[in-house]
Amino acid sequence: MPGRKWVPSGRSALVAVVIAVLVGVSGCASLPDSSTPQAIGTVNTDPPGSSVAVPTPGREPDLLLRDFFKASTDPSGEHLAARQFLTPTASGRWDDGASVTIVDKIDVLPESRSANKATYTIRANKVGQLEPGGLYVAVDGSFEEEISFSRHDGEWRISDLPEGVILDRAQFLNSYQRKSLYFIDPGGTMVVPDPRWVWGPQDQMASQLVGLLMEGPKGALAPAVRNELGGEVSVLGPITKADGRTAHVGLNLGGIRIDFGGLGVIDEQTKQLFAAQVIWTLANAGISGPYVLLADGQPLDGRYPNGWTTADVSSMNPFATSSAAVGLHALREGSMVSVTEAGVIPVPGYFGSAGNIQSLALSQNGQMVAAVADTDLEAPEPTSALMVGRYGEDAAVVLEGDAITRPTWAPGSSAIWAVVNGDKVIRVLRDPNTGLTSVADVDAGAVTALGTTITEMRLSRDGVRAALIVDGKVYLAIVTQMPDGEYALTNPHAVANGLGSPAIALDWSTSDTIVVARSASEIPVVQVAVDGSRLDALPSRNLTTPVLAVDASTTTEFVADSRAVFQLNNNDPAGDRYWREVPGLTGVKAIPIQPG
Repeated sequence: MPGRKWVPSGRSALVAVVIAVLVGVSGCASLPDSSTPQAIGTVNTDPPGSSVAVPTPGREPDLLLRDFFKASTDPSGEHLAARQFLTPTASGRWDDGASVTIVDKIDVLPESRSANKATYTIRANKVGQLEPGGLYVAVDGSFEEEISFSRHDGEWRISDLPEGVILDRAQFLNSYQRKSLYFIDPGGTMVVPDPRWVWGPQDQMASQLVGLLMEGPKGALAPAVRNELGGEVSVLGPITKADGRTAHVGLNLGGIRIDFGGLGVIDEQTKQLFAAQVIWTLANAGISGPYVLLADGQPLDGRYPNGWTTADVSSMNPFATSSAAVGLHALREGSMVSVTEAGVIPVPGYFGSAGNIQSLALSQNGQMVAAVADTDLEAPEPTSALMVGRYGEDAAVVLEGDAITRPTWAPGSSAIWAVVNGDKVIRVLRDPNTGLTSVADVDAGAVTALGTTITEMRLSRDGVRAALIVDGKVYLAIVTQMPDGEYALTNPHAVANGLGSPAIALDWSTSDTIVVARSASEIPVVQVAVDGSRLDALPSRNLTTPVLAVDASTTTEFVADSRAVFQLNNNDPAGDRYWREVPGLTGVKAIPIQPG
């Protein structure tokens, strides 16, 4: 039988073809009006494929077609469930692995009908492609195909259909699960997420994810990260619970045991990076430790003969944040203040007394500040200046321009990125010993080709991705260091198709989600997955539009609306999740500032 299928374990994890189709689901083209948003990547917890659809006797062609789409959410056995809706001839020639297209807002339109033949046209909005390895790529466009039916043993069956499988976007989100693989940043200090969509029960999840790790990063991300599980690395024998049991692996307690082959002789640092990739990939997929990691039957690291925990690789925790240690700050009346429960306290030095600051960025360790200040000059003289200095001390002018975006800090707090005059991306390098700065251009040609003006740019905390607003649209680019040591923004792609209104501001919430403020009176703040697979409304209660600024950490989102500064706690119960005024900033118009 032709075609490929999703392989739930091992190094070869080919993805089944999916195209989304159901009536009445808003999907990516419009935002759900909900005060309690769906979490990015949330899916149902029932094991996929727990029930197999069977064609209903006497079903009319249009209804049979919708049943077929629903059955296509189960890719097992080369989409065996869906093949029941095809004639034997159509099933034999249908290639269910030819392509992966996910659509939304389907129309089923009758074209012709006789006693034994029928033809329907399906039209929908194209929203995504699912590529081999479970990689989701957001797309935007229209989808139209013709499907034919004939009677087989007295029942209508599909006799001719396009290559690939047709699935509604909502059904896709409920049948597949978004899990992140983790690779290593260029500096070897952080893990970087690579979201993938996988299908299968939880007890197959560990083998799927480890297999995908060994296959390595895909597409645009590959040049920007390292993979310690690449090369000749393999898995010896089955993945089991920590005590060797083979049943219910990855479910509940009991840990997990993986024996790797092909590692050769590796140093302590490489062992730590290897373990971090495996542990954070499994832990964030709901697979609990201890994680017994072996190399050719022996402990990967003699310090952990009984298994690793997430605490052993906590320095690379992708959800760690420095915001609590640094504390919340704000920009009020052109100067920087520290925010306490009792109120705001001006920061010592230039940044706390300038009075002319337009935007501000704290380094991730909170020790450095970069700001865009008004020069008080009139055009054609430069009206903005990028200022850099130590927290609580003086600052120096680094460069000037007509417009400079809010600065953003790279990991390590040694480089600042910004966009000058809407189309020139620069890096400011600061020598930590001398304090001297230098400015280097970033190759951003791939981004500037998308539009006229870049109004916002924020680096992810791992420094591997940049989120940008170009002419009101949200894009994601990969931060790539070139062979000559210079940097480029590569492979930009839209990740908020269906946003509906121009984006005003954005920031990173986690390493794989972005918070976006848009110019809309309803649902002014949304959360976007970095692969573009999810665009979810955040609550709107208490906000007064327009929302002017947004800043975020892994635990809290902050916004400045037309009246005050509000925060949204990610740990609040779904039914009690709404924007609250920030203690210390009650009734104060300001812009919230967190590290980064």
